Amino acid sequence: MPALRFGERSLTYAELAATAGSLAASIGSARRVALWATPTLETAVGVVAALLAGVPVIPLNPKIGERELGHIITDSAPSVVLAAPGDELPAPLRALERTDITLTLTGTAAPVELPAEPDPESPALVVYTSGTTGPPKGAVLPRRALSSTLDALEDAWQWTSDDVLVHGLPLFHVHGLILGILGPLRRGGSVRHLGRFSIEGVRQELADGATMLFGVPTMYHRIAEALPTDPGLAKALSGARLLVSGSAALPVHDHERIAAATGRRVIERYGMTETLMNTSVRADGEPRAGTVGVPLGGVELRLVDEAGAETSDRQEVGEIEVRGPNLFTEYLNRPDATAAAFTADGWFRTGDMAVRDEDGYVRIVGRKATDLIKSGGYKIGAGEIENALLEHPGVREAAVTGEPDDDLGERIVAWIVPSDPAQPPPQADLADHVAAQLAPHKRPRTVHYLSELPRNDMGKIMKRSLHA
Repeated sequence: MPALRFGERSLTYAELAATAGSLAASIGSARRVALWATPTLETAVGVVAALLAGVPVIPLNPKIGERELGHIITDSAPSVVLAAPGDELPAPLRALERTDITLTLTGTAAPVELPAEPDPESPALVVYTSGTTGPPKGAVLPRRALSSTLDALEDAWQWTSDDVLVHGLPLFHVHGLILGILGPLRRGGSVRHLGRFSIEGVRQELADGATMLFGVPTMYHRIAEALPTDPGLAKALSGARLLVSGSAALPVHDHERIAAATGRRVIERYGMTETLMNTSVRADGEPRAGTVGVPLGGVELRLVDEAGAETSDRQEVGEIEVRGPNLFTEYLNRPDATAAAFTADGWFRTGDMAVRDEDGYVRIVGRKATDLIKSGGYKIGAGEIENALLEHPGVREAAVTGEPDDDLGERIVAWIVPSDPAQPPPQADLADHVAAQLAPHKRPRTVHYLSELPRNDMGKIMKRSLHA
């Protein structure tokens, strides 16, 4: 079974060791290396080589703009850029020494002596955040964060060397690169990358023995839309051992449509660049739609109020704070931002708002900055209103934000992509629907109708762009 397969190209573990080991030897003296992270076999080899060499690697989004790229290169100061032969690199990277990632595909390569394992606290990756509140910050992820997260997921997901993972996620972030490539390799299993997500690719790979699927909500939404007319897709999904969604909340409506068509429940997990994975629904647990499960092994999680005190009421919305071996070390060159991100006793402030069920399941209601709406004296999470709106037959997609209101403090605003653009559901119908599902004070006071919602590469809705 190949360790890595991208389309028609693959590497066995022996070929991966030889190829990555040879590359590791050539970059071992570098301070940091940048990696042009296209969705290719070369990117997977590049990150493995950097880890073998003990050299911190900075994965770069190949769709990045030159201004943002220039900031990242200046901030992280890599001495080498790794890229596939033939990749045309943008101007900010051309001043760096370039090392092409060449593959050994013969299966007869001489074994390479691998370096000793570096200290667990040494940096493995520098992953830049999305920069929604300023220039992107480089989160320095130590080796122990990668190993602790992947080993905790081994337990939570009952992940073994027999598992074959299929995904089509980009490879410049935690979900696609660390979970999607390094996860299977740490287990001694196999990963089949689609190059880019497609319904056909998912159907084909799951029907051909893949056991796990990783995706983001946009992907699962497209799967849910395709299922009624694609019995082959339903059959392929029904044979999977584990369907995992992450990077944003999967609407309950899509959960239910997939479960009804396939008999399989999608499970969700919760993490972020700075913390890797914090919680997950367990493979042997209840796959409860609308939750991200329970804390992973080794991870401490608490909810705190605006004063920083731990909440005692299970139904009270609080900010998630976490502590554990999965955390990043620092923001590169930003001691001020690093200090502000942690409490005095070492808890990381995630900025995510949630409630906890009686049995410890975490339900995220949104980001503190954009999804916590204070209206009429209530603290309201945008996520639960979005889920309610998505249950209305006239709504295809929905986002909810708050806007200043002289009377209420903030009023609830819904942004709707109608199922039928020619006959969008009236605002009064949507307000009544939410009031009946949740409570009257959670109904939207304003509704905007759009042809699509603005999303980033990971499928997350960019709410700041809605107001802009």
